[in-house]
Amino acid sequence: MTDEHASHVEDLPVHTCWELLRDAGVGRLAVWVEDHPDIFPINFVVDHGTLVFRSAEGTKLAAALTGVPVAVEIDGYDASSAQGWSVVLKGRAERIQQIQELTDTLDLPLFPWQSGRKGSFVRVVPGLVTGRRFPVADPGEWRTPVSEARRAPDE
Repeated sequence: MTDEHASHVEDLPVHTCWELLRDAGVGRLAVWVEDHPDIFPINFVVDHGTLVFRSAEGTKLAAALTGVPVAVEIDGYDASSAQGWSVVLKGRAERIQQIQELTDTLDLPLFPWQSGRKGSFVRVVPGLVTGRRFPVADPGEWRTPVSEARRAPDE
């Protein structure tokens, strides 16, 4: 990235990051699984400065609850301004277990996309929330002499 393009990247204040998180509802959860990182799509809600998602038992839930830090990333595009944005939340995941907290969580507008039992509620408590906004480059900027080359049909 050239200095000219880097100067157009805007670091977002934390309150703007939370606004984007509240409006998004879908992101990717990055966890450590055995000896490698893995990423899972999640739908979530913002609840008192944290993110809450539901999950079935499995790799995602087990890895999230190991005590190793996790990250949640969301991004989007604002067509009216031709700008992209990205928000990353880094923190720790904890299973919601206390009766009052579970009862409160059941009232959240949290509806998993996949059917099946999603009986575990997880709260991601942030340690760091960062975001940035940037202009999306015109596709013509990336064209090369081979961009228009004929290609073999898909098989």
